[in-house]
Amino acid sequence: MTRSDIRYNYVIGDVQGCFEALKALLKEISFDPDQDFIWFAGDLVARGENSIGALRFVKKLVDRGVAATVLGNHDLTLLACARGLKELKEKDKTRDVIDAIDSDDLIDWLRKQPLCLFPNEQTILTHAGIPCLWSAAQTAELAKEIEAVIAHDDFTVVDAFLSEMYGKEPTLWSDDLEGNARLRCITNYLTRMRLTNADGQLEFSFKDSLDDPMPDGFKPWFEFDSKAAKTHQLIFGHWAALQGRTINPQIQNVDGGCVWGHQLIAYRLEDKTSFKVDNPMM
Repeated sequence: MTRSDIRYNYVIGDVQGCFEALKALLKEISFDPDQDFIWFAGDLVARGENSIGALRFVKKLVDRGVAATVLGNHDLTLLACARGLKELKEKDKTRDVIDAIDSDDLIDWLRKQPLCLFPNEQTILTHAGIPCLWSAAQTAELAKEIEAVIAHDDFTVVDAFLSEMYGKEPTLWSDDLEGNARLRCITNYLTRMRLTNADGQLEFSFKDSLDDPMPDGFKPWFEFDSKAAKTHQLIFGHWAALQGRTINPQIQNVDGGCVWGHQLIAYRLEDKTSFKVDNPMM
């Protein structure tokens, strides 16, 4: 499929293994793989009822050339667990992926997916958003640093990063950061960020709604003047409490909290329309 063949582009929020909801959403938007294209906002797997089914399905769409995905924090956690570098939590229902007969193929495919995509010239997609201090171009370049490591042919390189990926430090970006500290900081901005301060420093404890009290000096990252939003519409998932909120004309959330019993969202880029389905498994 070429860009001229595409009728509609849809960005779909965090699937989190909610395969039945994903199938219902594609039916709701009358998805036609011969004409439409799906952009997934990451967190394909984790706490829904069928992570293996969702992952296999999305992989088929991507391999067919009718979809693309960025990686989310739960996808990265699956990679670390599959490599034996992190203990699998029971609430992360991804044991079926690790034990599957095609596990090696699925994990190898997943680790080669990007952390940043441009659905069109005016739009940039990451899982958690973009900090105020990065431009769209800088975001893409920094994402490539992570992508090069996790897709590396030498698994000692991959494992060295995945084993050091978890942690809150450093909480503030600097161009002078090096090694795993640099990679961890980039990863945290792109896949874990919710609150920052005016300097772009990360705060990790807050996961609630915009109406709840926040730590002093910190606000949602999108409330600060954004370099990237001056040139692109920013689309992100990750923050279920936002319920797919339109922050402003340049910033759009697509996480409807499906895995928590709420909705799965598809946001159509051509007319900025959102389509939603309830989670049929709840």
